[in-house]
Amino acid sequence: MRVIKYDRNFSRRHFLGQAARGVLSAGVLMPVWDAIASTGDVSKAYPDELLSIEGYTRGKIKTGDEINASNVELVKDLLEPIRYEQILKNGRKLRITKTTTDIMRLSPWEYTEATLKNSGKARFDATGNVVTGDGQPWIGGNPFPNPTNGVELFAAQTLSWGRHDASFYAVKINDVNVQGESRFHYAGGWAELSAVARVSMDPKPYWPEHKDKLRYQSVFFTAPQQFRGTSFLNIWDYDQNKFPELYGYVADFHRVRQFPSDQRFEPLLPGTTLFLSDAWAAGDPLNTWGNFKIVGRGPFLGGLSESWNHADPNWEHTMHGGPKGITFWDSTVELVPEAIIVEAEPIKYPRAPISKKRVWFDARNQVVLGMVTYDRRGLPYRSFDGAYSLYEGGGQKFMDGKHPYWSWTHVTCSDIQTGRVTRLEQVKNVEGHVSAANDPTMYDKYLTQSALTRLGAV
Repeated sequence: MRVIKYDRNFSRRHFLGQAARGVLSAGVLMPVWDAIASTGDVSKAYPDELLSIEGYTRGKIKTGDEINASNVELVKDLLEPIRYEQILKNGRKLRITKTTTDIMRLSPWEYTEATLKNSGKARFDATGNVVTGDGQPWIGGNPFPNPTNGVELFAAQTLSWGRHDASFYAVKINDVNVQGESRFHYAGGWAELSAVARVSMDPKPYWPEHKDKLRYQSVFFTAPQQFRGTSFLNIWDYDQNKFPELYGYVADFHRVRQFPSDQRFEPLLPGTTLFLSDAWAAGDPLNTWGNFKIVGRGPFLGGLSESWNHADPNWEHTMHGGPKGITFWDSTVELVPEAIIVEAEPIKYPRAPISKKRVWFDARNQVVLGMVTYDRRGLPYRSFDGAYSLYEGGGQKFMDGKHPYWSWTHVTCSDIQTGRVTRLEQVKNVEGHVSAANDPTMYDKYLTQSALTRLGAV
């Protein structure tokens, strides 16, 4: 008979005790980044009962099982309320896989190496921006791998969304209404490139002539025909007290125009539930939000592995659930031993339709696991949950230089108040635009005003 030294009650008491004392130190048995620095593995930081779904549920749910309406009560505490409701009432299902403990499989390789190398070198300056000890822009990796408060978690996320120096995602988007019908279909591309904190691309850590910028980011659409060529370009200042410059190419007018950059809470396209503000749960400058506070901690179910559909030549994913069987992605999740829940409020957006957002971060490497926003009445409004993966499986690998590509694979965005669901997926190719990381030609292809015009003319 196995004697359990650290049971679920021990872990729960640990998390509650730290919260009561105002302590934020990731890890239960030891600081998680001490374990990572020693072995590259998080196992020594957590008891067995937080490292397997079998241990957490006392064998009632096992690796390979499916979470559905019949057993979701067993893991209700591991889900944000919206996914729980969708599983219970709308036929959503989740497949369970084993917990990933190797930290190098949970982010791009170079990003994790830079995090270890640069640990302890970051601070906030008098204006609330992340800088090095000598006041320069950040030099790469996670600036706060051992966060002590909510703003440090959001700062790391805002500094590097996709954790590559440059990323291009070929994207397909479908909006499903409450009747389960797919009413809007979009395809296009999303590009983002860091001007600072570069760990893979030369020059590094800064692109000298753009050192005052944080990132260049664009999104464009190739389908449907009526929106073909529509595109937007965000140019972010490094100063997180300033709004980005926002330009758009409107196909009907055949020209680029500048838009108000504080209008970040409107759908990008008709029928979608996506705002610019939603990107990576940190789509706005850090200091335009405030009142950051940690409101909870504990284990969680997140999509961190086995989510790349290598069996499909274009990486497209399969669906289930809802009235027509196409509302939700077929998703794989695992037990995350510790998540940190942070709330924030849009303090510089007086007309924002939301009053706050609540974001779940993986305590081991601060990846965003999920987000729920609340309307101005304080009621749940929209929910986001996604999946990441190393792009390897079934004997196949999609490489990012020397290592398998790591990235998001799909996202589910739910408008809780209307019942609509917007599904996004990263595919391999959209009309010759191919998903990739750290491509040095990306700036000229996608991230200038002339690029917007060229894309709009196609």
